Amino acid sequence: MYLRKLAALSLMLCLALTITLGYATTTLASGSTQSGSQADWKFHSIVDVNFVMQQVKVPMPEDVMIIDARPKRAKYDKGHIPGAISIPDSKFDKMTAKLPKDKNALLVFYCGGAT
Repeated sequence: MYLRKLAALSLMLCLALTITLGYATTTLASGSTQSGSQADWKFHSIVDVNFVMQQVKVPMPEDVMIIDARPKRAKYDKGHIPGAISIPDSKFDKMTAKLPKDKNALLVFYCGGAT
């Protein structure tokens, strides 16, 4: 009986520590972006269809690239946004040469949702 109580107490203590450390880490991470220094990356922005439709033009502007991150054969070949290029997320590291040389170019990624 004593061992069960000790095991339960140990488990609760570990759980409490895990939650506390997770909260502290989250607080530190969110606090670091609020310190006035804006991050250089912008992938945290989630845009809607209207924003993407404004970017789709023929010919595609040089400072905009729409990237279809879905599997090429299964999804991209069956239909995609006009002007979008296929860089499946599973092959992204091998296909970075397709990305624009201009680091200020707007990159719009889209996928099929969470899998």
